Parts: sequence; C-alpha cells; structure tokens
Amino acid sequence: MSALPDSIAALIAALSRLPGIGPRSAERVALYLVQTDSAAVRQLADAIVQARDRIKFCEICGALTEQSPCAICADGRRDASLVCVVERAVDILSIEKAGSFRGRFHVLNGKISPLDGVEPEDLRIADLESRLNREPIREIVIALGTDVEGEATSHYLAKRLARPNLKISRIAYGLPAGSGLEFADELTLSRALEGRREM
Repeated sequence: MSALPDSIAALIAALSRLPGIGPRSAERVALYLVQTDSAAVRQLADAIVQARDRIKFCEICGALTEQSPCAICADGRRDASLVCVVERAVDILSIEKAGSFRGRFHVLNGKISPLDGVEPEDLRIADLESRLNREPIREIVIALGTDVEGEATSHYLAKRLARPNLKISRIAYGLPAGSGLEFADELTLSRALEGRREM
C-alpha cells in the first residue's frame, strides 16, 4: 500500500511523463504543489492551459508563435535570402540564443527515419520547396543533428533542393567551447579538422 493518496500518486505519474522530469523530481514537484497556496497552483494551471490554447505553428516557417506569421518571419530586418532548416520548432530557440544568425528559419517537424515510419512526405519539405519558389532565398543552412537520421535527412535535402543560384550549406561541427581534445570523440575531431578555417 502506498503512503501517498491516490490523487498525489496520479499527479506524480502525470508529471513524470514530462521531458526531463524523472520520478524523484515529479514527486518533489507534486508534493510542493499540493502544499502550496491554492491561488498559486490555479495561476500555474491557468498559465499552462493558456499557453497550450494560444501557441500555434507559424504558417510560413513552423516556429512556435501566438500569431502567424511569427515575429521572425514578419521582421523586415531579417535576411530573407538566408534560411536555416531545423528539425523542431524548439531548435529555433537554441539558434536565436546564440545571437549570430540573422536569417529566417524553416522547421521540418522531424527527420527521415524509415525504421520509425518517417518518410520525406511526412516532413515539411514540400513547404520549403514552395518557399524557394515564392521567396528570394539564396542560401539554405541545414542545422540538423549528427545522428544517422540527421545525416540522411541532410543529404536528402541537399539533393532534392539543389537548384542553380542556391547555396546549400551545413552547420560546422567541432569542439564545444571550454573543453579539451581529450573529451572529444573521433568523429567530432574529424569534423572539427574538416571544418577548419583560416585565422
């Protein structure tokens, strides 16, 4: 018999399904929530429901937004000739935090993975091709992961999107800032050497 009431156990189970929340963290959060001020819990619940109801995907790039087109697509100061292709909408946040990319984005909503039943038709590749016909895009930067599916998707995109006057590039791979060579695997070192530039 569990020492916790059923409602707390159910809350723990629900919280543990969230990404990055393990059973112990879920238990701590659940116990905090049931012991805190009722108004604060309602405010949290309302914020969750409002975010879920208001957030949608940008009709152009696929980013998370409250209004479509999103702020990035609507920003005339962004370089419309440069589009960075990412796997998921949250990847845009990572690139934006770096603060060095001033182009626009395109979210694929996944990677090609035949073993998982994800084919090119399941991704937003046709939408990207439509953008190539409508927008003054001169370069596509592919920013997908280095796993097998990311590499396969990158190569597929490079072949399918190839056109005259369109540059297709891939983000460089290398060593994380602040780490030494002894922590890098062979593939990372190999890619870091291939992507070297003149100083």
